[in-house]
Amino acid sequence: MGYLYALLTALLWGMAPLFGKLGLESVDALAAMTLRTMVVGVVLLLFGGFTGQLANVTSIGLKAGLLIAAEGLLASLLGHLAYYQALKLGDASRVVPVTAAFPLVTVLMAILFFGEPLTWQRVLGAALVVGGVLLIKG
Repeated sequence: MGYLYALLTALLWGMAPLFGKLGLESVDALAAMTLRTMVVGVVLLLFGGFTGQLANVTSIGLKAGLLIAAEGLLASLLGHLAYYQALKLGDASRVVPVTAAFPLVTVLMAILFFGEPLTWQRVLGAALVVGGVLLIKG
């Protein structure tokens, strides 16, 4: 079932840049991010309220909350703002594959900071990601 959700994620994330690229034609990246975030926030609040899951937010501890907030600032704010600017200025078919190479950063950081092992499978996977980005970029 996890793979089904992963495929759905790939489908949704693959379609989203097309809407973003079209929407960014005459809109500033920061303004676009602000609108996008507001819409997502409202939908999350409504969904959380209707399902009763909004109360679960109060059970998040301080450490976990700060770490999740840091992840949100890095990925959802700064990362997506840089992505929107790249999408506005570049071709979607070139920008998206480069941004999709983020697992390389994650693997490197996990090895350096979490002591995760550097296996031949990870090295091969990283090489394939780099090769794919170079092929699509060309």
